[in-house]
Amino acid sequence: MTLQTIVTPAGEKLIVLTEAEFLLLRDAAEMSADVAAYDRAMQQLASGEDELVPSEIVDRLLGGQNPVLVWREHRGLSREALSAAAGIGPDELSRIEADIGEANVAALRKLAPALSLAIDDLV
Repeated sequence: MTLQTIVTPAGEKLIVLTEAEFLLLRDAAEMSADVAAYDRAMQQLASGEDELVPSEIVDRLLGGQNPVLVWREHRGLSREALSAAAGIGPDELSRIEADIGEANVAALRKLAPALSLAIDDLV
């Protein structure tokens, strides 16, 4: 790489390089940022801070299925196990999953951690 240095009247040093060399440096910087983002994502997965969601689950959620039902089934929980873990009645859970009436925010706040989710994932 051949560089030319230019000094401005204010004393600032500028480096001149060919466009091809600039493009190589830019691409290397972008690749470095991509590798760092990938490493952060892998650390989040390894620590359990984040998880991969199968496309079938995403399709069901985007298709409008009840998120409590979708996540309960994905987590392999029975209605009884989830209602016990969340501290809500099984009848209330059944109503929430069947979309009967408005879901109680207090119940969703209890269900979210029982499903290892943020409440935003349920509303």
